[in-house]
Amino acid sequence: MRKVVFYGAVSLDGYLSDQNNSLNWLFETDTGGETTYESFIQNVDTVIMGRVTYEEVLKIQQDGEALYSNQEVIVFTRDMDKDFKGVQIVHENPVSFIDKLKETDGKLIWVVGGGNLLKPLLEADMIDEWWIQITPVLLGKGKRLFEDGDYLRRLELVETTSFGQFVELHYKK
Repeated sequence: MRKVVFYGAVSLDGYLSDQNNSLNWLFETDTGGETTYESFIQNVDTVIMGRVTYEEVLKIQQDGEALYSNQEVIVFTRDMDKDFKGVQIVHENPVSFIDKLKETDGKLIWVVGGGNLLKPLLEADMIDEWWIQITPVLLGKGKRLFEDGDYLRRLELVETTSFGQFVELHYKK
């Protein structure tokens, strides 16, 4: 059975994006030329995200090149009129969809964001591992990684990694 994982960065005060859904604050933070992304993405063949996150990803693509060109990209949206080229659009419950996806052959299933998509997966205890990079930025407002919900969980620390101004926490259930 495939694992469902979260890999992403948050501000020190727990936000995935600022109040305008922008990720610019993240890319203005010095990584010291290092990240764990390259080794992580090699183990991923399916990328899952919500519509708002996907629209922000489209803004940061460079030279028109797809950001996840070696992975299947699945975008969850309630907007029945949305149609993005080169990605699978899903309008159904993320828990039941991802539960079926876990039964297929493949590598890691990466949940990129955001909080609306993550909350039902947390409540269904579907996230097997977490890689959370803490960024030394206080946003004060924005989209939280963890929305209020019914998902008390204890995790096991696997490792911590530092690079540039980031600290990465790796947990598993």
